[in-house]
Amino acid sequence: MPATDRLSGRALGALLVLCGAIFLEGIDVAMLNVALPSIRADLGLSTGMLSGVVSAYVLGYGGFLLLGGRAADLLGRRRMFLLWLGVFLVFSGLGGFATEGWVLLVARFVTGVAAGFMTPAGLSLITTTFAEGRQRNRALLVYAGTASAGFALGLVIGGLLTAIGWRWVFFAPVVLSLVLLLVAIPVLKEPAVDRRPVGGFDLAGAGCVTGAMMLLAYGVVRLEHPGEGLALTAGVFAGGLALLAAFVVIERRSAAPLVRLGLLRSGPLVRANLAALLLTSSFFGFQFLITLYLQELRGWSALQTGLALIAAAADVMLAPLLTPWLVNRYGNARVVLGGLLIGLVGYGLFLGVGLDWTYAAMLPSMLLIGTMFAFVYGPLTIAATDGVAEHEQGLAGGLINTSFQFGAALGLSAVTAVSVAVLGAGDSPQAGLDAIRTALAVPVAATLLAVVVVAFGVRERVAPPSERLAVKA
Repeated sequence: MPATDRLSGRALGALLVLCGAIFLEGIDVAMLNVALPSIRADLGLSTGMLSGVVSAYVLGYGGFLLLGGRAADLLGRRRMFLLWLGVFLVFSGLGGFATEGWVLLVARFVTGVAAGFMTPAGLSLITTTFAEGRQRNRALLVYAGTASAGFALGLVIGGLLTAIGWRWVFFAPVVLSLVLLLVAIPVLKEPAVDRRPVGGFDLAGAGCVTGAMMLLAYGVVRLEHPGEGLALTAGVFAGGLALLAAFVVIERRSAAPLVRLGLLRSGPLVRANLAALLLTSSFFGFQFLITLYLQELRGWSALQTGLALIAAAADVMLAPLLTPWLVNRYGNARVVLGGLLIGLVGYGLFLGVGLDWTYAAMLPSMLLIGTMFAFVYGPLTIAATDGVAEHEQGLAGGLINTSFQFGAALGLSAVTAVSVAVLGAGDSPQAGLDAIRTALAVPVAATLLAVVVVAFGVRERVAPPSERLAVKA
């Protein structure tokens, strides 16, 4: 690797801290998912309250990502990262001491808000610390690989910790947060930017977009429970869209907008965000379905399921090793397109799943889908921040993370809604299998749509092939 590409010194230390933070965010979500049955049994939570514990985090995270990204640009990336890492630490600990459901709800909501501010601040610290080009690409691919590794390994770690006691699912992130905070204070520094955003803080725009994101996130979560009132769900979506329309009007008239709307006219950025939403929609929807299949239909334990899903974490090795070479040689667009096609094959192979499938029969799909994530997640992060001015990197980071987060929530809700509708009153293993098979059409359709979106970028010849999602070699 050329000397100019080598990561060393303070920059390497900063990358390790930021990778640790995104790993923390990944394992935090995954570990809680594994621990939910134990939490319900210990605290006596209803199904609605248990679902609310998961939804509270989604509302906080998805609702505040855009605001968090802009706050990092305006108020300082290092300051926002350290402050909200501390908040994450405190409220994760609060969850561990919870004795009632409402305490868990508060803890998870504020933890989600903290992640909504911390994640775009961390991503923009990377994009402003490392020079645009191969060095930044390598840093982003390592960062993206660490993020997905956190979720994959979190399933196993969560199973082990839950066997000791579910409260350790909350206390373990406290320990990791504290270590990261102590290291980050001396290692991280505020990157110099060409210019700071001018003007005041767009409070009206901030209120509208945060309210819109929270309502849309809540609407997506409600899709999982179609029997609880479609009229209210439609009303929630309508309210979110109305606030989003009001936000656009405010931003057009604001002298110092929270989101410069011109940024959204970039074809590569829009395609990257659409593909990101579809990627996580397919990936997390599939993981949820295979978890149901293994635990409810096959009787596997949470730990056995987590170990089985490690095969889908192929990106842990591929993302930092093979993906950078492929991106430099063929360009982001072709790597992303190839990865999506690989994933499409993986999902397709799993459509024939049966009640007596061996793990060997499942393994090809898991490996192919893990390879897809390795080839797509990191390059999309590069594409969504490439060419964006340094003083707007926090905003770009907020946009791409919003797409990833909403895609995951949408995928989970869609596969849940489809499987519940198909299952109906059926309670036999075959009925459950039929429901899962039908719901698998959701990740297949999402990936196919992502292929179409990215293919438009490959066809356009606008620049050399090394950096953008829209380029053609």
